[in-house]
Amino acid sequence: MRLRTVLATVTAGLAAATFPTAAGPANAQENHACSPSVSLQGFSDALDKTTYRGTFVGNLSALAPNPDGSLAALSDRSSLFGLDARTLAPTSVVPLADENGTALDSEGLVVDRDGTRLVTSETEPSVRRYSRDGRILDRLPVPDALRVAPAGRAVSNGTFEGLTLLPGGRTLLASTEYALSGDSAGIVRFQTWKRTGGGHFRLAAQYAYPVDAGLGVPEVQATPDGRLLVLERGFTAGVGNTVRLYLADQRRATDTSGVENLTGQSGVHLIGKTLLTDIVTCPTLGATAEQPQPNPLLDNIEGMVITGRSKDALHVLLVSDDNQNATQTTRFYRLRVRTTP
Repeated sequence: MRLRTVLATVTAGLAAATFPTAAGPANAQENHACSPSVSLQGFSDALDKTTYRGTFVGNLSALAPNPDGSLAALSDRSSLFGLDARTLAPTSVVPLADENGTALDSEGLVVDRDGTRLVTSETEPSVRRYSRDGRILDRLPVPDALRVAPAGRAVSNGTFEGLTLLPGGRTLLASTEYALSGDSAGIVRFQTWKRTGGGHFRLAAQYAYPVDAGLGVPEVQATPDGRLLVLERGFTAGVGNTVRLYLADQRRATDTSGVENLTGQSGVHLIGKTLLTDIVTCPTLGATAEQPQPNPLLDNIEGMVITGRSKDALHVLLVSDDNQNATQTTRFYRLRVRTTP
């Protein structure tokens, strides 16, 4: 598929083209319901197969709000984009690398309160802290068991996918995508760190999260009340993607940092979760897919950020990772999510 360049003259048009919704009556919001808890406000393919300053705008794996109100979007090919929060037009791009100048498999992103960036890489895995211009400032400790085999028990391409700061900014949480070797299938570990000052973090509690059969965890975001929004995702060739959004509560879960193998031990309380929606139930709103999908709206959804809240709902933005593949799409989704009954 031919790459198109994002031009300055297109930016104004993006504002009008972004997140179309189907025309309808006054109760259109109900018609866009995915479930009693979630409604689809719109979607946008405006950045699909585009470039910005010579860098491909795709492979997007994480989103985060910047202090100035714009958005940061992380590519798993070691690029960090700035996006206009309204139009999604790229406004900047910064390359990232490890200490040897090697590209990352960058997956999780938090923009800290001082504007520095916390970025995970699945390769080792790692969590590094970067300056605004991409310089490495620090590297957080990682438990040996969470390292990719043979150094640890994590499977390749199945480690730190999600990253979020809990309310108050003192606790950082990373979600692994798949189970460790020796743990029961369908039980993944969430690792936390506590802030010690000066931007540094120390290892803290670890929790076990029960993921649906055949799925993994590509993203996690803290809600304002300290719970978690968790994305679960899978792919079946010839069928397409499964993407589910859960509300989870880790506050009464057991600290499993001292549990070597999670195999259904008594006394270990898993993170509780409640299904908010399966994205397959959302209205298509005219979306199309270049590969088989149970709903053409679906793609490889991998990034999520809470962009605001109203009286009774959170405003959530999702993004799909197109893997720089002609049959996949870089697609943004705006959701309205109720986290109370």
